[in-house]
Parts: sequence; structure tokens; C-alpha cells
Amino acid sequence: MWATSPRLMLLGAIPALVVGAVYLVGIVLLALNVDAVATWITPFADGWDEPWRSLTRVAATLALVVLAVLLVAYTYAAVTLLVGDPFYERIWRAVEVRLGDAPADPETGVWRAIGRAIGDGLRTLVPAIGVGLLVFLCGFLPLVGSLLAIVLGAIFGGWLLVVELTGFAFDARGHTLAERRRSLGANRARSLGFGIVTYLLFLVPIAAVVVMPTAVAGAAMLSRDALQAGNGAPRAGRRDAASSKPGSAA
Repeated sequence: MWATSPRLMLLGAIPALVVGAVYLVGIVLLALNVDAVATWITPFADGWDEPWRSLTRVAATLALVVLAVLLVAYTYAAVTLLVGDPFYERIWRAVEVRLGDAPADPETGVWRAIGRAIGDGLRTLVPAIGVGLLVFLCGFLPLVGSLLAIVLGAIFGGWLLVVELTGFAFDARGHTLAERRRSLGANRARSLGFGIVTYLLFLVPIAAVVVMPTAVAGAAMLSRDALQAGNGAPRAGRRDAASSKPGSAA
């Protein structure tokens, strides 16, 4: 897509860059105050002897960092999709047209579509908060806490990302959020693989700007695979589908 439609992909990078700049400010503020925040959330350790007090504060600091990473990685996609919705819908539509059998334009009004998108976002945000709290608490476990929090953050964060990114394809075909989750869950290994890689790439500051429109294009392809597998239809070969139109190699 970057090779064949660079202008469209660059448009998709603009909202990713703007949202990324805002998030960068928040990350800097957290980094400057993380010690104070860790002390504030562990008042019970004030009267403890060393080294237990310091170890508890270090664990709290690491837990805060992991929690921040998880929330940034997930909410970055959700906020960027909301801000750049027209651009990302064009990228998704371009992929669908190139691969053939694209869904028709939805007949729902603009406000109804926005309301549905906000509702789906809120329903996805609730488990994100629960995962964030779970990861935060895991960070307090001795020795393995930080590693466990990072692994769980990548797994759950990747799943939340893939559910969010595949919204265009499933919504255009009239599928609900629950149906989207079921379809992706039926091929969980591929869905998680896509989501976790996207999650990890979002953690690279500059790469996230390029990855965001790329992830939208990849999510369109993943959605088609999931829907075809759910309907029992054979999967079209990527090369055959892409070669249906000249210059359409992704």
C-alpha cells in the first residue's frame, strides 16, 4: 500500500502523528513525576523498614510504567481511528476494492455511524480498563511481576487492538461487536499474532506513525480471512486476489 498508494497512506499518517505528539507530552509528564506517583499510591509502605519500602516503591514504579504502556498502545489506536476516521476508511475501502467483492457503502447516516462507533469503543474500553488493572497488580509480584505484566499486556493489548482495527470491515457487513469477537476468536492464533505485532510496533515512537495506516490495511485483509473462514468459504490466495487489478500488490 505504501508503494502503490503513497498519498493515501501519508494522509493516514497525519492523524497518527498529531495524536502521537499529544501522547508524547503525556509520557514526558509521567516520566518526570513517576516517583512521586509511585509514592502516592503506596502510602502503606511509609512505615516499613528498608529494603522492603524501596522494593515496594520500585515495583509500583514498574507497574505504573507497564500500565501506561498498555493504555497508550491501546488508546492510541482508538483515538487515532476516531480522529482520522475519514482517512482510515478510505484506506480500508481501497484494500477491499483491490481484493475484490468489497461491501457496499453503508446506508446508515453519519450521526448513526458515529454513535455506533462510540458505543463500540466504550464497550471495548471497559475490558481495557480491567486488563490495565490486572497488569498493574501483576507488577507488584516479586521477581516475575514485571515480566508477567509485560507479557499479559502484550497479549491482552494485542487482542484489544485487533478488535478495534477490524471495525471498518465488520461494521460495513452489518456485524455486531460480539460477532466480530467471535469471528476473530475462531482464528485466535492469527488474530493475536497480528494484534501483538501491531501492539509492539506501536511502542516504537516514530514507527507508530507509519504503522497506523499499515495496520488498518492489514486489518482489512485479516477481517476478510476471518469472515471467509467463518462462512466456510475457501480463502482466496493473496496473490490471486491482489492480481485482480494491475498494480495492486500490497
